Amino acid sequence: MRAHLQIEIDKLKHHLLELSAGVEDNVRAAVRSVENRDAVLAHTVIRRERETDFLEVNVEEECLKILALYQPVASDLRMIIAVLKINQDLERIGDLAVHIAERGLFLCQQPCIALPFRLGTMADKAQAMLKNVLDAFVNLDEAAAREVYAADSEIDNINQEIFQQVKEVIMRNPRQFEPLLQILHIARHLERIADHATNIAEDLIYLIEGRIVRHQQVPDSGDKTKEIKDVLMTGELMPGNTTANGDSHAEK
Repeated sequence: MRAHLQIEIDKLKHHLLELSAGVEDNVRAAVRSVENRDAVLAHTVIRRERETDFLEVNVEEECLKILALYQPVASDLRMIIAVLKINQDLERIGDLAVHIAERGLFLCQQPCIALPFRLGTMADKAQAMLKNVLDAFVNLDEAAAREVYAADSEIDNINQEIFQQVKEVIMRNPRQFEPLLQILHIARHLERIADHATNIAEDLIYLIEGRIVRHQQVPDSGDKTKEIKDVLMTGELMPGNTTANGDSHAEK
């Protein structure tokens, strides 16, 4: 029985890594489609969403089958629980990659505008967090997971900086409201990718240590972050500007 369980767990890990590789590629491609104004690449990311969804469902079904057939305990049970949670975070990261690509498609149809300088930095750091936490999962590296866990606050700070940059530009040139609002959405999606990478780091620490570290991070940065969230929910950055470009996907 134990040998059969280990075979199933190894298969499960392999399928989760297949999902993670695809999601990581999609995030990288989505960011590149924005930076290069590449509509073809953006459409490619959007088309790949079905594959991501299929792999996510497959991993979940495998987890449920293992729980039903083998009733794992101790470290094996922690592995299944961690995989279920990581699987969900990866699927949501895949959705966010699609959202970024959709914003990129909108920007491709607009006159070229200068991206806020820190947006590239934010994209690099969010992608690095995702790569590092997935590497940590492969190697069961607790120290690397903790580094990712600690890096999330820097992404939040950059998000606030971008908000201020965009706000100043719109105050000077209100005609750029719509394309710059898309930049704010992209920054928000990158922040959420970093949040999900942090969730995966938490789950990895739980898997290795058997200890839940969720909610132990530094407190929220406060009113500025709430202001950003309000902007992204309503499109209201300035009085009289209450519309935002629609999105065909609802962020989960």
